[in-house]
Amino acid sequence: MSRNLILGTGLSSLVVLAALISFIWTPYDHAALNIPAKLQTPNAQHWFGTDHFGRDMFSMIMVGARTSIAVALLAVGIGMSLGVPLGLTAAARKGSWLDELIMRGNDLVFAFPSLVIAILITAVFGAGAVNAIIAIGIFNIPVFARITRGAALSLWEREFILAARVAGKGAARISAEHILPNVANLLIVQGTIQFSLGILAEAGLSYVGLGAQPPTPSWGRMLADAQTMVSFAPHLALIPGLAIILTVLGLNLMGDGLRDWLDPRLRVART
Repeated sequence: MSRNLILGTGLSSLVVLAALISFIWTPYDHAALNIPAKLQTPNAQHWFGTDHFGRDMFSMIMVGARTSIAVALLAVGIGMSLGVPLGLTAAARKGSWLDELIMRGNDLVFAFPSLVIAILITAVFGAGAVNAIIAIGIFNIPVFARITRGAALSLWEREFILAARVAGKGAARISAEHILPNVANLLIVQGTIQFSLGILAEAGLSYVGLGAQPPTPSWGRMLADAQTMVSFAPHLALIPGLAIILTVLGLNLMGDGLRDWLDPRLRVART
């Protein structure tokens, strides 16, 4: 097991553990206002200090981890559950009108970044975590569709696929029984990468007010609230910023380690 995988799994596990613990315990109520204790620097009572409303930053970071993970995980789930079948279908119908329709649809979605999609959705349904999930999820669909199609195309000419076709199996059954298991490793690695990008996207959407809405804590919202107070309370920006950096770094390292671990060719090359 590579050092990247160990380090990445460790960092990611800490964030997930903090999010899980926040369901049953936080040092303070993350929404409780305590104006006399506002803008405290990290100390024995408030490990990460307090914000401009006197709320405990450590508690907000824990609950914010829950928000970021939930949004990113559901968005990746949407992208994978819709993108993978589309990619398998496009590969099975290579060169057909259906393949062209799917791939041109992917190009159309790629033309609009997740922030633009979020603005469009927000204009109709209003800002919120659910709309952020939908926006990020829509952007993930063509990513998984392209990855799946590219990997599947290289398998359709293999001997075991030809044998399955000779045995009378249809394209849908071959895709489910033979193609999907052989591209699953690639999808797992890509899933970790998209998960880290989902964390960043959620933070970005919350920063501009399109993600989770108060009083629900969000790392991006915490950064937005801190931008006018960096000069005299830098911990308000440093702490959520470090939380985002460490989480994304951990997920990227884990994805890199999983790629090396799941692909025997890379293991041989590194040794």
